Amino acid sequence: MDIHTTTRTELIDITDRVRAIVKESNIKNGICVISTRHTTSSIIINENERGLRNDILEMMEELVPENKSYAHNQIDNNAHAHLRAVLLGSGATIPVEDGHLVLGTWQSIFFVELDGPRNRSVNVKIIES
Repeated sequence: MDIHTTTRTELIDITDRVRAIVKESNIKNGICVISTRHTTSSIIINENERGLRNDILEMMEELVPENKSYAHNQIDNNAHAHLRAVLLGSGATIPVEDGHLVLGTWQSIFFVELDGPRNRSVNVKIIES
C-alpha cells in the first residue's frame, strides 16, 4: 500500500484500506500483519478522534523533542523521527474472523509519519489459519 504524507508529522487512518485488502484476500480466518517499511514511521492502533490524534503528536514532541542535539543528526538530522518510531513500533497484528478484521468499536489503524512529507510503503499480509 502506498501512502503520500503531506506534513512533518501526521496520523493517517488506513483502516478502510486494510479492510479492503482483507476482503480481497478471501481469507475467512487468520491474522493480518501490517508493517511500515521505513525507520521514521510507525503503525499504531487507537481511536480516531481529532483531540486524541493531536495529543499523540504532542506526546511525541514532549518525549522526543525535534530540536534536541542527537548524535544521529550529524548524519541525517532526523534522529527524533527514528527515536519516536522506536517508541511507537513498526507494525501491528490483528485477528481476522469470518473475513473481517477483529477491531474494537473505537479502534482504527494508523500510519504515523514522523519525518515527512514523503512517499511511503506499508506492507499488509493476510495469513490464513
